[in-house]
Amino acid sequence: MSQVSLKQSLAKLGFALFLTYLSVAMALPVVSVFVIEVLKFPNWLGGAAVGVSFVATILSRKHAGNFADAKSSKKCFMLGFFFYMAAALVCMAAAISGMSASVALAILIAGRLLLGIGESMATVGLTNWHFSRLGPSHSGKILSIFGMAMYGAFALGGPVGLTLYKYFGFASVMLASSIVPIIGVIMFLTSPEVVPHKTTEAKKSFLNLLGTIWKQGLAVTLQGVGFAVLGAFILLYFKEQGWPYAGVGLSLFGIGFVISRILFGALPDKIGGVKVALVSLMVETVGQSLLWLAPHYSLALIGALLTGLGCSMIYPAMGVEVIKRVSPEQRGTAFGGFAMFQDIAYAFSAPIAGVLADNFSYSSTFLFGFIAAVVGIIIVRSMRINNLPIKNTEN
Repeated sequence: MSQVSLKQSLAKLGFALFLTYLSVAMALPVVSVFVIEVLKFPNWLGGAAVGVSFVATILSRKHAGNFADAKSSKKCFMLGFFFYMAAALVCMAAAISGMSASVALAILIAGRLLLGIGESMATVGLTNWHFSRLGPSHSGKILSIFGMAMYGAFALGGPVGLTLYKYFGFASVMLASSIVPIIGVIMFLTSPEVVPHKTTEAKKSFLNLLGTIWKQGLAVTLQGVGFAVLGAFILLYFKEQGWPYAGVGLSLFGIGFVISRILFGALPDKIGGVKVALVSLMVETVGQSLLWLAPHYSLALIGALLTGLGCSMIYPAMGVEVIKRVSPEQRGTAFGGFAMFQDIAYAFSAPIAGVLADNFSYSSTFLFGFIAAVVGIIIVRSMRINNLPIKNTEN
């Protein structure tokens, strides 16, 4: 593939993902607020409403990977986009007036579960499709673009969602979230299918694949705690402290994330993922400590920026290491398993942080993120720094 075609393909991928992830990003900061302030449930249920979508993602990753490997990566991610739209419409129904709080919460959780399935199919399908089309030697670039688009959407989507929520209510956020993915569907509607890899070799089981990549996955889990608690509780944390600019904190996280991807996106392909992940986790640790201990909102905002800068490159850095360790015909399944580790962080971090907030303060949620990042540093340091050749049977 020519350099121009590569850039065009990556740009299209990034733009489509940016638009579709706005569907997730606009809802992220308002779900917990809706549950806690409107439905009057405790913090841990607010966190659970955020995290439950990632439980569905965890449970559907294996199916999504098998679907992408054996049937069609394109159909996999297109179905994911449609699940996004359906999920937002179901969540919108939770805001119907006159409904009891318990029924509204049940409807909201059902919508969040649909969102989790959509997340699983969209991310695995799109990633595997681009690995096959562009080749695994560009895996670091693909994963960098992927995350840059996703968290760029969070940078814009968070403030947009909060603004819609403030002036028009929860239903308006969900309506907007149901419309945005349509653009991504249209962009890829005529894109070509990619023929799944065929092999006569015995395939590893899903559990064996997880055994091959567990360290890389665990590093991503520990990285994801910082993002999960920031996304779920920074608004409530700033309110507790009487600070302005909570929406700016979300934007700074996204800006830091995108800047890091732009400047360092090619590094995992060049120097290996272990070195990149180690430095990134150190930066995230500093960011979480500033959020935890900040005496003034300015330092908390710097902490949000540093958290974004640190979180940014860990997923592609560890993803490159995963791609080196698996064969092409099981890349979708392995990548589904790898992404599942990040889902675990998103599924359980917010509820655990909610318990901490209920018993201590919102600042304690960032102590949780700090500890997780420190453990992540220990895990990455235990990896053998090497440059395994990428397993590749493609051009």
